[in-house]
Amino acid sequence: MNSIFISSAQVITMSEENGSTPITASIRIVEGAIQAIGSDLAPADGDTIIDGRDKLVAPGFVNAHSHSWETLFKGRYDNLPLELWMLFSYPIIGHARVDPDLIRLRTQLFAAESLKSGVTTVIDDVLETPSQDESQLDAVIDAYELVGIRANVSGHVINKPFVDTLPFVGEMLDGALLDRVRRIPVATADEYLEFSRRAFDRHRGRAGGRIRYMVAPSGPQRCTDDLIAGATELAVAEGAECHIHVLETKTQAVTGSEIYGSTLVEHLAAIGGLSPNTTFAHGIWVTDDDIRLIADAGVSVSHNPISNMKLGSGILPWRAYHDAGVNIGLGTDGLSSSDMPRMLEVIKAAALVHKVSGPDFTAWPTVEEVLRAGTIGGARSGMLQDATGSLEVGKRADLNIYDLESLAFTPRNDLDKQLVYSENGSSLEYVIVDGEIVVDHGTLTTVDEPALIAELAARRPQLQVWQRALERLNEAFVPSFTAMYEKAQAREVGFTRFIASR
Repeated sequence: MNSIFISSAQVITMSEENGSTPITASIRIVEGAIQAIGSDLAPADGDTIIDGRDKLVAPGFVNAHSHSWETLFKGRYDNLPLELWMLFSYPIIGHARVDPDLIRLRTQLFAAESLKSGVTTVIDDVLETPSQDESQLDAVIDAYELVGIRANVSGHVINKPFVDTLPFVGEMLDGALLDRVRRIPVATADEYLEFSRRAFDRHRGRAGGRIRYMVAPSGPQRCTDDLIAGATELAVAEGAECHIHVLETKTQAVTGSEIYGSTLVEHLAAIGGLSPNTTFAHGIWVTDDDIRLIADAGVSVSHNPISNMKLGSGILPWRAYHDAGVNIGLGTDGLSSSDMPRMLEVIKAAALVHKVSGPDFTAWPTVEEVLRAGTIGGARSGMLQDATGSLEVGKRADLNIYDLESLAFTPRNDLDKQLVYSENGSSLEYVIVDGEIVVDHGTLTTVDEPALIAELAARRPQLQVWQRALERLNEAFVPSFTAMYEKAQAREVGFTRFIASR
């Protein structure tokens, strides 16, 4: 029997009862699950004992929106808004199928860096261009199973020509280039839904339920109505997540009125695209009526403050969502728009950025709110709240153990505030997922990290040639996309999510 006993530690449970207030308790883990939490526990014969004195135990972080695909583009682009940045990180033309072995490598690297920063669950929205096949999906899931992280994996799909998912581009783009893009084949709704049904069946119960498939229509402007409605219905039937990008930028707010004559949220409501299984990635440029629709439908929102700041997308209406009762998770977004998968940085950014959104300090995020979003809120968005996100009896043992005798926690004051504002991962001693120690004092126990880094280094010259060739091809879109972006920014939408403008 595999069992771990953590004795007399300071414990942040993130349960409804205790929230982020630490309690002094021991924890017994048996066969991957939390068997007991209490102050009067004793170890049993055969337990692996971890001395909890001067230690803080907290739930592992849940990255509620990420793109492992972007691992290969980390630190490559800057000072580009989303619509221009996507031309290079998600190139429209010239992209060939990525080999599953490269997918395996990039996914393992992403999982390794995530685990070493205390992220125990990733919601990984994987897009392959021109489309994902079964062997590519298998490579992602195989990698996560090996590294030992918990993951929801998509299934990201765009089934409209990309130039038709943005306003004004059709009238601005060179005709030959426009025709070339529109000739790129896209999946039908039936093809994607059948692919997803097979994926659910093939990966059901994978790694004891630690790895799950999810559906991920890219966005309401990028997918046909029948695909979105069908994916939502399938997610509900499977008890899985339906992950969709909604209203990340002002351009997307303009897109809704141009394409549908309504907001994108109103359009989703009209076609059956809202459910308690649905997570909106970003959800920045929403109206008050949109927020009511989101709350009434039980939709979750994944907030990605670092990515949103880097791409200049705007500031999510944090307090309005909370006042409406909307469940909020936190995400890093991709490694080319946030350039790292470390959730402590995201949690701190969420705690800080909304303090400059207005002078009413009673509306600023609390430490408990941002920790909740980074743990149980993200788990709820991924339909994983019964398994992870808080430390409670019966849940899987996904947790982090920090050294309180580190500089980050010196002097020792309010541990939850210090975890958010003072700690950067340097105090992390153990990361446990599903009851298994996967990081031990900075070392991964499941994979050979130096070997992964060396393998990518050996591939680097070839990868850089590939990346530069793609960038040269897709530079042809920059003038028209810049003009489109500027026209959209000049359009009035009745509100703003920018802090200030010049």
